[in-house]
Amino acid sequence: MTVIDKFLGKTVDIPDDRRYVPRQGLWGKKQDRAIVFGLTQAALILLNGLKSLDWLAEDGRRVSDGESIIFAITGKILYLDAPLSGTVRYNSSVKDAPEKISADPYGDGWLFSIEPDGDADQLYLSLVSAEAYLNTLRETEGFKNPEGLKGGVSGICKAVYSGIGQQKI
Repeated sequence: MTVIDKFLGKTVDIPDDRRYVPRQGLWGKKQDRAIVFGLTQAALILLNGLKSLDWLAEDGRRVSDGESIIFAITGKILYLDAPLSGTVRYNSSVKDAPEKISADPYGDGWLFSIEPDGDADQLYLSLVSAEAYLNTLRETEGFKNPEGLKGGVSGICKAVYSGIGQQKI
């Protein structure tokens, strides 16, 4: 397990026993013939939590790689795509209680599983390693602003926030 002590002011775990889809902030773990997916702690922090979600494809239906399968409201609107083709199954317990996802993102907070059309082992290995995922996180606001300072770390943001603080309204 890799632990990032300061990621936007929070501690983040990246389990080594999973593979990752960095573009969407998903982790994947093979279970029998299916691959179970959920949002990583880092993604949840960058998204500012998860407020609600809805399924865009029917449970038990075949989905295609890249097809939008979940609509979520976080700090913004988010569409999650199927990272591979196969039959999708959702974790119905998180739909009405999305706080479970943040509480246990690598356990009961999983989002969906896909039983892939092709070789599950090969498709699982096509996802990136924990080390490669960590390297993609180094380019995010989480690493650039380890303390989680308001206004981020860019010069423009700092100027705007300090300007607002000096205004007399």
